[in-house]
Amino acid sequence: MRSIVLQGMRWLLLSVLALAAAAPFWWMVTVSLRADGVFGSSLAELFWPAHFTLEYYAKLWALREQLPLLRFFANSALLCAIGVVLEVSLASLAAFPLARRDFPGKSAVAVALAAALMLPTQANQIVNFTTIRFLGLYDTLLAVVLPGAVSVFGIFLMRQAFLIIPQELEDAARLDGCGEWGIFWHIMLPLTKSTQATLALFATVAQWNALLWPLVVLKSTELYPLSVGLAYLSETFDSEFRLVAAGTVLGTLPLIILFLAIQKQFIRGITAGAVK
Repeated sequence: MRSIVLQGMRWLLLSVLALAAAAPFWWMVTVSLRADGVFGSSLAELFWPAHFTLEYYAKLWALREQLPLLRFFANSALLCAIGVVLEVSLASLAAFPLARRDFPGKSAVAVALAAALMLPTQANQIVNFTTIRFLGLYDTLLAVVLPGAVSVFGIFLMRQAFLIIPQELEDAARLDGCGEWGIFWHIMLPLTKSTQATLALFATVAQWNALLWPLVVLKSTELYPLSVGLAYLSETFDSEFRLVAAGTVLGTLPLIILFLAIQKQFIRGITAGAVK
């Protein structure tokens, strides 16, 4: 009986935390669908409107010439695709020797990578902007994605995933004639798919929500990602909060759908290496 009560209390606590985390998004959804003002007349109507309408979603579609959300969606999707490929591939290539090989200066490299985590993102923007201008990439989508092509967090996440792979598998591959690239491609990558999915999700969220850096390196409106487009929507239609809420809901839904699609791989990747 005691274990049942404790289990029930855990579920109750987790349910309360989940509701608290989801409440802001749910309120944004109800605001975008509300037909009777931003706030309801009672606490119950704050999270469940008395009257629903799709008027503001229709207004967003009507404003597609002034505010091309579909183009913004496409730009963000392209940035996420490029960012995920670069992040997963480069982080895996960097993490493999750090996890499975001994070489001179290995400790120094690990310390340097850890030190890079201490620097705020804004501290690198002047150097990154100068480099982008020198390469002639200003006002291009590549300028948005290249400075964040690989993260230190991604390298350490993949390194941890490679560390827990048994050495016997690598030795058996060597006996079968695999070289370094064969071991990496046929052994390491297939056994760390969950961690790669987790890293891909983090990279997607980072690219999808990026705001400051795209504003710095982009001047053409047609190249704006969705985050910048929603900021423009908020500034232009600040008096129409329900219109802004509708745009925010549309911008958030793809990430929620993506997480629901790969949540099992995400949890496996997060917990990889927690138990040996």
